Parts: sequence; structure tokens; C-alpha cells
Amino acid sequence: MDSLVGLGPQIWDATLETLTYVAIAMVIGGLFGLVFGVLLTVCRQGGILQNRPVFWVLNLVVNFFRPIPFVILIAALQPLARVVVGKGIGDAALIFTLSFAAAFGIARLVEQNLLTVAPGVIKAARAMGAGPIRIILTVLIPEGLGPLILGYTFAFIAVIDMTAIAGVIGGGGLGSFALQYGYRQFEPVVTWTAVAIIVIIVQLVQLLGNVLARKILRR
Repeated sequence: MDSLVGLGPQIWDATLETLTYVAIAMVIGGLFGLVFGVLLTVCRQGGILQNRPVFWVLNLVVNFFRPIPFVILIAALQPLARVVVGKGIGDAALIFTLSFAAAFGIARLVEQNLLTVAPGVIKAARAMGAGPIRIILTVLIPEGLGPLILGYTFAFIAVIDMTAIAGVIGGGGLGSFALQYGYRQFEPVVTWTAVAIIVIIVQLVQLLGNVLARKILRR
């Protein structure tokens, strides 16, 4: 426990950094992922906006970027990060890469969850004269909201996992804290303190996601 003495401010700062990284990445990546996921759903064969070229191009792009390990993606996107945020290292570059990775991961989650919406509900809306945009906003997304919440909860936790290697490009957060003050200083108590904080955050996020999804699904 002596190794934790004096590290209180650093632990607090690292926790806030991790939450900030994840929150920004989920807002940006979550919005793009929602748009991509909806397009994958409605542009596929039999969709309300069937467009095979759009579907196949977007499907190819998602399949290309989604499986790339995050540590490799960080290196691969450094040139693009310099163009977009002006830096290839540091917090801005990390958030850019996190948002990029989250967008394509969430896109597939959104697609998979929206495909569970009963086709009959969509057909009924079309029979009543609803246009594609109205169907997407008032039928497709609301009907799939419960599973979507669980999908976004999974993505949130996955992004937390990605932040663990922020130190590779000079970022902060709990992962970097554990490496710097725990692993490299041979202080397992410090390392496990960071792990415990991450586990608590994950448990709270998962609990919140489960509660919200349950309330939506009961309606």
C-alpha cells in the first residue's frame, strides 16, 4: 500500500483521462457508427433504400477496418491523424483513432441489431405511406432501441479496453498509469489498483446499459 502513497492525484487524473477519451470517442464514433449501420441495414438487398453499390462499398470498408488490432491501427492512422487533428501523437491523435475504430465497430453492431426488427412492422409503416426517412427515425431505430443500447454498452467497454495502450502514442489514462507507475516500477499494487478502477467502471456501465435496455424492451 505504501506504493500508492502520493499517487492519489495521478490516479484521479488518469481515471478522468480515460473517461474523457471514451466519452468523446463514443459520441463521435457512435454517431458515425449509427449512420453507417443504418445505411448497411436499409441499403442491403430487400432494404427500404436498397442500393447494392452503396451497401457493398460500405460493407467492404467496415470489414476492412473493423478487424485491425488497435495498436496497429494507431500506427497506420498516424499520417491521417496529423492531417485531421494536426498531431500524430498525444491525446488528440488517440481520440481520433479511438473514434475511427469505434465508428466501424459500432456500425456492425447497429446493423446486426436493426436487422432483428420485425419486417412486418416496417411493411406496415410503408403501407401507411411513411417514407424511408420517417420509417428509419420512427420505426426502425425505436423498435431496435433495446438491443442498440446493449450494443453501445458493449462498444463502450471495448473502447475502454482500447485506451489501455494509449501510452504507445503519448496518451494518458489508466492503462498508461498502470504501465508507468505499476509495471515499469515493479509495483503490482499500483497496477491492480488501476485494474480495479477499470473493472468498477465497466461494471457500472454494464449495469446501466442492462437497466436501460430492460426498461425499453418492456415497453
